[in-house]
Amino acid sequence: MAGHHHHRSNPLLASATSASSSSQSFLSKLLLLLTLLPLSLAALAFVLQWRGGGVSDPTIATSGAYSRWAPRGSHHEVFPGMETFSTLSSKSHSSSDCINLGRSSSPYLPYYGDWKFGFEANLRPKICITTSTSAGLEQILPWMFYHKVLGVTNFFLFVEGHTASPNVSKVLESIPGVKVIYRTKELEEQQAKSRIWNETWLSSFFYKPCNYELFVKQSLNMEMAIVMARDAGMDWILHLDTDELIHPAGAREYSLRQLLLDVPSNVDMVIFPNYESSVERDDIKDPFTEVSMFKKNYDHLPKETYFGMYKESTRGNPNYFLTYGNGKAAARIQDHLRPNGAHRWHNYMKTPNEIKLEEAAVLHYTYAKFSDLTSRRDRCGCKPTKEDVKRCFMLEFDRAAFIIASTATEEEMLNWYREHVVWGDKDLRLKLLRKGILTRIYAPTAIIQGLRESGVFSSVIENAPSTISKDKFLASIESSNTSRIVSLASRKISRNREHQPSVRRLLEFEAYEEAAVPPLSPPAWTMTTLEQ
Repeated sequence: MAGHHHHRSNPLLASATSASSSSQSFLSKLLLLLTLLPLSLAALAFVLQWRGGGVSDPTIATSGAYSRWAPRGSHHEVFPGMETFSTLSSKSHSSSDCINLGRSSSPYLPYYGDWKFGFEANLRPKICITTSTSAGLEQILPWMFYHKVLGVTNFFLFVEGHTASPNVSKVLESIPGVKVIYRTKELEEQQAKSRIWNETWLSSFFYKPCNYELFVKQSLNMEMAIVMARDAGMDWILHLDTDELIHPAGAREYSLRQLLLDVPSNVDMVIFPNYESSVERDDIKDPFTEVSMFKKNYDHLPKETYFGMYKESTRGNPNYFLTYGNGKAAARIQDHLRPNGAHRWHNYMKTPNEIKLEEAAVLHYTYAKFSDLTSRRDRCGCKPTKEDVKRCFMLEFDRAAFIIASTATEEEMLNWYREHVVWGDKDLRLKLLRKGILTRIYAPTAIIQGLRESGVFSSVIENAPSTISKDKFLASIESSNTSRIVSLASRKISRNREHQPSVRRLLEFEAYEEAAVPPLSPPAWTMTTLEQ
């Protein structure tokens, strides 16, 4: 019985042993799995981090983003201006310092990379600037490349005087996206046939000297630039002087292209209120890098602040600003676009839909150098009398400055400059800075200083062709030596007027003959203002 019982218990024991062994095996496998799982996850995470793992890296452009953002020739399709130090150190360096300029890791300067700015054809919007200038390379190159950093692709430069000289013009013509137009006899004859002379909106500026001549000439050049901009496939056009820089505050990045990209499609014109340079020394040599303080525009200040601090802000000068206060404008390229003076654009067939920007501005470096007093004087042949300067200058401060520069000694001029232009009173500066009348803006200084230190300007000059073609050489000589500005073209109008096509008269609708917008001073403080 005992043996039988023992015989029957063997299967039970075997079954228990088997179950125990199976349970141990399961536990072992489970422990092994729990051990390997975190190790596997860690390894996977390492691989994903190392290779990118399909996670979108913001510095690497996808095919869609690349077609919109990355400039042609950019390395590894990296967003411009967002390269990291590691990618830079692995690249071979060019012999030219200018190639290394834009290898910046600053994401808010989208075009700081690849200074040649070879944008993709479908990069929008495409922006151009036109100007009329006689300045030298020391002013034009920083002005131009600063705006290239902001996304401007094309420049239409109407040159004369020093700018038209062969040594300067050959450098400008060598820069991609730059078109140089010389003030030759042929150009003046072509502009003498412009429809503008048959219209009324600019007629009050005809046949007058100095600033009035310049204003008409700028308008005629702007008219030609519109045609060039359309032929070049531009979307927006601005007219800026070479002492003016766009400050695209309020955009998602420090980019004029981004600023205009965000403008609603039904807007035809964007107005940039101007800020005026406020120098703190009388020995400024390079305003773009030495001036950081600006007086804000009326449009960007509370009315109470502007009028409440008006007397302290003007310091005895005729107006709140030394020169103009009505800003500059960018216009969308479209049919029937025309200039409306140097500060605005208009349309022959409609009243443009315009907006005024609440943060962005155009920085005007006016009278920033003491030598600006005499250089402005030397460009005008008017008599230094209160009566005659009214014929030559539109703004009160320009008139006063011309008389001082024409009649005073060097020491008297310097004292006048210190009193009326230089902000030497530290306590007053701090007070107006706290009130918001004055403001500090450092971005242009940082950008232009970076361009200069990277060798961009010197490289452009060194790489310019040593000679220019015979036709361009003759054009530059004629343009640099000419003293015939618009007055010559003006005298030709009487014999050209009868040749204007009659269809032009059909387009002269009184509703759109809005007068040209001249440079205007900001609102003035009066007793009526105080009462309001």
